[in-house]
Amino acid sequence: MGIKLEVNGRTIEAGQGETILSALNHNGMHVPTLCSMKGLSPTGACRMCVVEVEGRDKLVPACSFPIEEPMKILTHSPRVMRARKTNVELLLSNHPDDCLYCERNGSCELQSLSEDLNIRERRITGKRSPTKIDKSSPAIVHDPSKCIFCGRCVRVCEEIMSTSSFDFAHRGNELKISTTLGKPLYFSNCTSCGQCLIACPTGALIENVQFPELEASIHAPDKVVVAQYSSAVAISVAEKLGKRHGTDLSGLINAVLRRYGFDFVFETSFGGDVMIMEQAEIYEERMEEGRDFPLITSSCPAWVHFVEQYYPELIPELSPLKSPHQLTGSLIRERLPGMLESGKKEIVSVVISSCTAAKTEATRGEMTRDGVPVIDLVLTTRELARMIKLSGLDLEQLKPELPDAPFYSPGTAGKLTGVAGGEVEATVRTIYNKATGKEILPSKLHRFRIHKSFREMTIKAGKREIRIGTVSGLANAVALIQEIKSGKRKLDLLEVMACPDGCINGGGQPITVDNRVIRTRTKAIYELDNGSSIHAAHENQSLQEFYHDCLGEPGGKLSRELLYTTFAKREVLL
Repeated sequence: MGIKLEVNGRTIEAGQGETILSALNHNGMHVPTLCSMKGLSPTGACRMCVVEVEGRDKLVPACSFPIEEPMKILTHSPRVMRARKTNVELLLSNHPDDCLYCERNGSCELQSLSEDLNIRERRITGKRSPTKIDKSSPAIVHDPSKCIFCGRCVRVCEEIMSTSSFDFAHRGNELKISTTLGKPLYFSNCTSCGQCLIACPTGALIENVQFPELEASIHAPDKVVVAQYSSAVAISVAEKLGKRHGTDLSGLINAVLRRYGFDFVFETSFGGDVMIMEQAEIYEERMEEGRDFPLITSSCPAWVHFVEQYYPELIPELSPLKSPHQLTGSLIRERLPGMLESGKKEIVSVVISSCTAAKTEATRGEMTRDGVPVIDLVLTTRELARMIKLSGLDLEQLKPELPDAPFYSPGTAGKLTGVAGGEVEATVRTIYNKATGKEILPSKLHRFRIHKSFREMTIKAGKREIRIGTVSGLANAVALIQEIKSGKRKLDLLEVMACPDGCINGGGQPITVDNRVIRTRTKAIYELDNGSSIHAAHENQSLQEFYHDCLGEPGGKLSRELLYTTFAKREVLL
C-alpha cells in the first residue's frame, strides 16, 4: 500500500522513500527542473522544482525530498511561482545576452523557463566574472559564461560515463565547472563522447561546429566534396525538421546533399558491412588461437579513447579495425580517385555522424594515410539539420534518391551498428554462416534486443557455442569488464558503446530529455532490418563485388593496410 499525497487537491499514491518529483511524474504532473535528470542522483541544486508542503515553513525541492508520510502539496501556488521566477531571474542576472547567436537558441532550457514564467526584462543585475571559452577540443566547446552550475555535466560524466572530466572548483562567487587543474579539455581525460552536451541545459557545452568550414570547399571548382552519413543520422534528423520521430530520411538526405553541392553521397553503413566481414575473420583467428578473453569491438571512438587511458592492458583484446566512418573514408580515398574524370581533383571527405567523438578521432595520427587525414570534416546530426534549413529546399517537393555506388548498402547489417547491440548482432550472423554454411533466422536474435544496458546471449552454431554480449554507458562497461576479468562472466564477442543505447543517443544527436524518443530511434533502426530482404553483410552482393574488384578477401593484405589500425596507451592528467 502506497503513501497517499494530496497534490493541488488531487489524491495520488507514492512509494516509501520515493521523491516528490518522481511521484508527480508518475502521475502525469510536471514541475520544472534544471538540475534533475533521470538516472542521476538528485542534488536539489537549481531549486527550480520547489513545492509548498503543508506544515513546513520553507519550500522544499521536489527532486530530492523523500516521501515518508502523507503530505499536502501545492506545486504552482503564488509563493512557489514567485520563488521559481526569482530563481530564473538570478540565473539570468549574469548570463550573456547573446541568445541570437547561441547554438542552443530555441533548445535552451533556461530560455524556455524564462518564457514560461513571462520574464521580459532583467530586474536583477549581477557581476559577470571574466571567462575564457575553451576551444581546444576538436569535439567540444566549453563556454563558462553560460554555465548555470546545475551540475548535470558533472554527474553524467561521473555516474554514466565513469570519466569525471568535469567537477566543481572553488566556492562562493568564484565557483565554476572545471577540468582537473583547470587544464583545457583537449589535455584532460575527456573522451569527447558528448553526453555532457546532451545533459547541458544551456549553451555552456556545445559541439565544435565545423559546418562553416565546409562552405569554401563546396564552392571550390578544383575540389570534389564527398559526404557519408550513418543510419543513426538518417532516422533522427527528422526531429529537427518538424517531422515524426523515427522517420527514415535517408532518401531525402541524398537529394538535399546533392543539391547543396556535394559531388558524391555515400552511406557509412557500407563501411559497417565491411567491418562486419573483417570482424568475423578476426573472430575466427582468435578462436583458432584459443584466446580466453572476448574480442571487444573498436567501432566507438570514445570507448577506444577510454580504454587507452584507463585499461591499456585491454588494447590487445580490441578489434584492430577502424570505426565504420573511418573505414568508409579509407575506402573512399583508395577507390574514388580512379572514378574521377581528371583524376587530379582534391577530395574533401565529410562525415555526418551522431558521434562527437568522431571529430576527435579524425585528428588521430593513426587514422591518417601517409600523414594525410582520411576524414577532413565531421558534422553532427544537429549540423546537418542546420545545413538542410540553410539550403532553402522544400523537403515536401523533393523526391528520395539513392546514394552513390559503390559505397551503398541495400542491406541492413551495417545500419544496425547505429544501435547498442546491433554491431554484435550483425557480426554473429556472418560468424554463424561461416561456421554452418546456413543463415541464422533474425527471429532467433530478437531477444537480444531487449532494452537493457547489458545484454548477453549464447548462439548455437553447429557444434560451437558463441557467447555474445553488448553493453552501453562507460560506467556499465567498467563493471562488466571487472566481471570478465574476475572470471564471473564468460563471453566470446563483446560490443561496447560509450553512449547509453549506442549511436542513436550520441552526443551529436538532436537534444532530448525524453527516453521515449530514444526508444523510437532504436525501433526505427530495427524496423529497417525487419523490413529488409538482406540481413547479413555476406549477403550483400555489391559488397562481394567490391571485395572481388578491390579488397580481395577479408583479412587480406589490402584490407589490413586500409582498414586496420593500432591503439596505444595514453598518459593523461588525472
